[in-house]
Amino acid sequence: MGRTILVVDDSPTEIHILKGIIEKGGYSVISARDGESGIEEAKRSHPDLILMDVVMPGLNGFQATRQLNRAQETAAIPVILVTTKGQETDRAWGLRQGAKEYVVKPVASKELLGKIKSVLNG
Repeated sequence: MGRTILVVDDSPTEIHILKGIIEKGGYSVISARDGESGIEEAKRSHPDLILMDVVMPGLNGFQATRQLNRAQETAAIPVILVTTKGQETDRAWGLRQGAKEYVVKPVASKELLGKIKSVLNG
């Protein structure tokens, strides 16, 4: 069994939903409840991929993604933003922060697993 995905989201319900989808796809899941702890967890565990919420207290997902991309130890870890912010401007901004993909909630499991696969194998 291979790859580990870090889910960063302040909603326990969202973490639970995403974890179910990801585990069905054959991946291991670890989680963090906000941007700061997400960055710490990424540095500690070096996951293969990070699913990052955008709207969180403290450091938001855009800021956390930018920090992950700028830090040498985490720059190689791809980030997929998973958010309720569905505007094209949000998507463009997220990709400019270094995210590899952008998925709008509510997440369709087939779409999410497809993007995870393409980012990990891409």
